[in-house]
Amino acid sequence: GKYDDLFALDEPKRETSTKTDVEEAPRRFPPKPEKDLVRFIMTHSPVLEPWQRDIMAMIHEEMEYFVPQLQTKIMNEGWASYWHTRILRELDLTDEEFVEFATLHANVVSPRKGSLNPYYVGFKIFEDIERRWDNPTPEEIEKFGRQPGKGREKIFEVRQLENDISFIRNYLTQQLVEDLDLYIFELRDEEEWVITDKTWERIRDQMVADMTNFGFPVIEVLDGDYNGNRELYLRHRYEGIELDIEYAKKTLEYVYKLWGRDVHLETVVDGETLVLHYDGEEHWED
Repeated sequence: GKYDDLFALDEPKRETSTKTDVEEAPRRFPPKPEKDLVRFIMTHSPVLEPWQRDIMAMIHEEMEYFVPQLQTKIMNEGWASYWHTRILRELDLTDEEFVEFATLHANVVSPRKGSLNPYYVGFKIFEDIERRWDNPTPEEIEKFGRQPGKGREKIFEVRQLENDISFIRNYLTQQLVEDLDLYIFELRDEEEWVITDKTWERIRDQMVADMTNFGFPVIEVLDGDYNGNRELYLRHRYEGIELDIEYAKKTLEYVYKLWGRDVHLETVVDGETLVLHYDGEEHWED
């Protein structure tokens, strides 16, 4: 009858959802790869005591403080050396004082065998930038519109805008690589260092690669509940440089102490995926 719709209000509501028998995929923890391994362990470790988390937090905070300095180490030391030189050259030094300054300066900016001296490299690049922008070539004037005498202005601009990676990428020239006698070398037969490349672009690119992530491999947390057992699954973001496997195994032991569960590390060796495992007692890989 005409009141049927009112009686229908008292009837149980029919199921109208569109559920299927397909189960929803479990959510991964963390939801996306986490690059900050220390923070992740500090926050989510199943075994750390509050005082241990506090210590890790202090170490993490200290590292964050130094990050900007690590990103501009070559520029900072080069800038200091540049102005140290300019100021003392303008002073009315006695011969004895000048010799003392020259000796000190030479010790600070002298090249180092087997490693880069940031004072030396940064100082030379800033000097080269000033020279090139003070005296641009006809081609640079025509192509880039550079005006002579802009060297000092340019180095202040570089100091403000760049970090070590962009500083090297943009201002390390072929001539500088030759003047600084830079090259790529490697250890062969565990006893002999051999120069393997003197191509300036590859040297520049290798320096940039070594500075990326401060020269450390990028290790991401892929799963903090691996195997549903709070195991920690890490992944090395492989970019052409392999891990030192023995060093990696030792590192897994330290990570295990902080996490308290099995730890796994995925990487690439000889072009193939390799997973390292550690359960607190033994290592294995597959």
